[in-house]
Amino acid sequence: MIEPKHFLWRVEGKVGVVTLNRPEKKNPLTFDSYAELRDFFGNLKFENEIKSVVVAGAGGNFCSGGDVHEIIGPLTKMAMPQLLEFTRMTGDLVKAMRHCPQPVIAAVDGVCAGAGALIALFSDLRIGAPDAKVAFLFTRVGLAGCDMGACAMLPRVIGQGRAAELLYTGRSMSADEGLAWGFFNRLAGPALPAAMEAAQALASGPTFAHAITKTMLHQEWSAGLDEAIEMEAQAQAVCMQTRDFRRAFEAFAARQKPAFEGD
Repeated sequence: MIEPKHFLWRVEGKVGVVTLNRPEKKNPLTFDSYAELRDFFGNLKFENEIKSVVVAGAGGNFCSGGDVHEIIGPLTKMAMPQLLEFTRMTGDLVKAMRHCPQPVIAAVDGVCAGAGALIALFSDLRIGAPDAKVAFLFTRVGLAGCDMGACAMLPRVIGQGRAAELLYTGRSMSADEGLAWGFFNRLAGPALPAAMEAAQALASGPTFAHAITKTMLHQEWSAGLDEAIEMEAQAQAVCMQTRDFRRAFEAFAARQKPAFEGD
């Protein structure tokens, strides 16, 4: 895999770790880092040895969103075609996160705002530190709360009324609120070790089945119940042909714990 220029990447066993690394500014994004993250997540489907991915921030914060001087300032001077090119690119980043087969876990410490909040939102799991503060700040800079799929995803995660409050006001959601509302799967301080533990557990599981689960979670949004049941019947029949399914049965029969290999 090509070494990224605008964030850090390391592999621990079967787990890949993306670290946003501009700690002096609380890890904001630039035009270049947006594009590189989009391409990076898009290419993860070719990385068969990576079974799960953790996204974290350096220096005690997750991500403060788009850099004020390197993104927001230039946007005020662009014409519509260039603006639309940018907003579509940001949407392509979270779509790439949803379409990569690996489960993505966000390790959220400290500030998690704007585009950073969307990266966390579009992760499959979110582990927050007790000091985590998540804010969808767009209305505070005169923009709509409907950014990068927020109006589609956030209500699904925390409910329509709560999502509406956060998107209208731009206020911060505390870690305790995030846990109670279902944004965070759990709290741990700091978040990264707990996220790594969860990622390693997933990476040692039936990873082909995890990829199918992620696909179904995404595709069934627009399906009716009958269609969803049929989609899952077909998906499960595919999984029943895997060696991991046979390994699980043989381990159960022998009263042992299965050792999954992802095939």
